[in-house]
Amino acid sequence: MSANDEPSIFTRIVAREVPADVVFENDRIIAFRDIAPKAPLHLLVVPKTEAYRNVTELAAGDPALLAELVATAQQLADEHSDGEFRLVFNTGPSAGQTVFHVHAHLLGGQLSEGTLGH
Repeated sequence: MSANDEPSIFTRIVAREVPADVVFENDRIIAFRDIAPKAPLHLLVVPKTEAYRNVTELAAGDPALLAELVATAQQLADEHSDGEFRLVFNTGPSAGQTVFHVHAHLLGGQLSEGTLGH
């Protein structure tokens, strides 16, 4: 759980407590459209576990899950874009992270103005 013992918005999406435009799901990962897209393709690729707050914790704690997340991002870029993409992990509040449940922003096409917060 997060520091305040409340489930993250992403955990609530996994539990279907909060609606999302889900484009991919398996037993370990879920991907859905960002509600404030910064590119023509802007998906959030999220491990279902809330055990890792950021990508460095995920890399240290479950490198296979990180590899699966990256492979899923490639698959989604192949399906929804031209296969070329940016994969952004915000780590820490000053880097724009507002949801402390590790996730990647999958961006395809030209970026819009603004930051990639979450």
